[in-house]
Parts: sequence; structure tokens; C-alpha cells
Amino acid sequence: MTGIDACPACLRRSRLLERLASRIDKVCTDRPGKRTPELLALGNEDLVAATCRTDGGVILEEVLETTEASMVAEIAEADCWARCRHSEDWPDGLRDGADAPWCLIGRGDSIRLGEVSTGASVTVVGARRATSYGLEMARSISHELSAAGLLVVSGMALGIDGAAHRGALEAGPTVAVLGCGVDRPYPVSHTRLYRNIVENGLVISEFPPGTQPWKWTFPARNRIMAALSQMTVVVEAARRSGSLITAEMAADAGREVGAVPGQVTSLAAGGTNELISSGAALVRDGRDVIDRVIGVGAPAPRLSGPNLTPEAMTVLEAVADGFGTCEAVSVRLGLEPAQVAAELARLEVAGYLTCSLLGQYIRTGLGTAG
Repeated sequence: MTGIDACPACLRRSRLLERLASRIDKVCTDRPGKRTPELLALGNEDLVAATCRTDGGVILEEVLETTEASMVAEIAEADCWARCRHSEDWPDGLRDGADAPWCLIGRGDSIRLGEVSTGASVTVVGARRATSYGLEMARSISHELSAAGLLVVSGMALGIDGAAHRGALEAGPTVAVLGCGVDRPYPVSHTRLYRNIVENGLVISEFPPGTQPWKWTFPARNRIMAALSQMTVVVEAARRSGSLITAEMAADAGREVGAVPGQVTSLAAGGTNELISSGAALVRDGRDVIDRVIGVGAPAPRLSGPNLTPEAMTVLEAVADGFGTCEAVSVRLGLEPAQVAAELARLEVAGYLTCSLLGQYIRTGLGTAG
């Protein structure tokens, strides 16, 4: 389903944000995570006054004089659809909040937008420079959530976001919120992922087609991600990670925050461990999230891989016990390295293990059959 079901006033707001993008960026340079929602809560005239010194009136007048036909044509030519806060299928999570977006422009089956409800959606975010542990946790948790019927929302960024989308797509649709126009995959390296999401889910943004990303547009999209879901899960984040901004926005919006624990000596887990110590929900797997969002005891599929031989099971158990290299497993079990290497490769292909660039194997959340 496609089409433009957005009123002219809301479409003009989207265009105004694009016209003011460079000016908002300058105003938000000091505290992008705090200043952005404050600015976006302003009406058009106040927003122009807060970001423009001289030509604000001219910009506002030009935007207000833009015809509905030209805006609709621009969106249609970009093969996009549009909905606004007055549309019947507007997500319930975006109906409250002074800084909520006025308009969403998207690609994918627009009928899914009406299915994005806080009670059935979970936002999963984390570091761009993620570890293999973080990437696997994001993938497996999102897979479990999607298989349980929950909609996974993320920002399609490198690292944790991308892993979350991929895990969700293995079992169902997912929603990507961009800090630029939806007609351009961002980052470009995620072009294939972008296409998969468009085909099987939604890509949405409050900005018109062609809008380039700015520093402030990422906190802007984060507030949308946080508001869409009942719970935001931070998988991996350093102490000053931008993902913590999303968690803070979720808490400010009255949503629940969860975090995946990491090694206390790991810089990559400093932010998530601090969230947990400050009261965020401890998230060890998808079940922990399902219990909080759907309810304790709610049915969740048990994700299992193919049957394993006794030899493969022994190797798998050794990795789960912390013996993460071929050499370590070989010494632990007293087996030839070649045999262990073959078993590790089979386990990785079957989805039971993931391997880092340094050759360290990590147990995934996939259960064994039987």
C-alpha cells in the first residue's frame, strides 16, 4: 500500500526542517542530545526564530507558500509514501510528547505503520563499533523478539543497529528510522540491508526525500525510535555512546529501558553496565524482554538449530565453558586440532557459534534440538 495521506501543514513542517537543517545543526552543536528535542517541540515560527538570525522570515514564507501538489509530487516521484499526526494509522507512541514528529515519510508497505504500537514494539540500539559479543547478542535477541511477534525498531546504523535488523528479518519485519531522507540508504554500506527492510518492513523518516544527514538529525531520529516502543534495549555502549541518549529519551517519554550486561573491564560495555546499576532492566536474552513487554509466561518460540553429533556437542559445550579458540578446545578435550577446527566450522555454519576476526568463538543464543 502506498499513497500520501498527510495534510499540507504537516508536509510543510517536514520541508521546513530540511530548509533549517544547517541552522539547527549550529544551534545543537553543544548538546545535540538535549537541545534537539527542545527545538523540535517548538512551533514553526518559534523554531525559525530560535535558529535564524536574519532570513528566517523569508524561509518560513517560502515554505508556507509551497503548494500541496508540489510536495505530494516530490514524495511520489521518490517512490515514497507519507502519513501525518492526523492520519488514522499514525503510531500511538507518537501521539503524545511535545517533540513528536508531525509527519513521517517512508518506504515499504505503509499499511504496516498502523501496526507499530508501543505494546508490540521494542527498540534495540547500541554502539557502532561493536564487539562480536555485542553483535551476536543484538542479532539473537532481535531474532527472538521478532519470532515472538514483536516488532523490532532500530536506526540502521553500523554495528548493533544493523545486527538487530538482520536478526529480526530472520523471523519477521523490522522498522528502520533514518536521520535523513528515506530515498537514500544510510550508511551506503547498508544498501543491501536497506533493500531487505523495504521489502519486508518499513523505513521511515520525518524528513523529505533528498535530505542529507546532519549531527542533530540522529538525536532527532532517536527520539522517534524511543517513543515508538514500550521498551528500549541497549545492547552494547561505552559510557559516552550516543545510544545512551536514546535510552534517556525513552525514560523521559515514560518508556522502559533495558540493557545487556558486559564484562566489567570492557570499555564497550561501560555504558550498558552503568545503565543496569542505575536501575535499567537486566536483559540476558529475548525472554527477558518478552516477559516485560508481553508478560511473564507468555509463549515464546524456542529457537533451535539442527541435530548435533556427540562430538559436535562436546565441542560446543567447551566453547560455552569459555574455551573460545581452536587450540584451547583441542587442549581441553584432548582432540586433534584439525578435528576441532572442522567441528567449529560446522557449528558456525549451523548458527551455534559466531567467530570474531581474532578467531575467538562465541556461543550464540540458538538452542540445541532435542
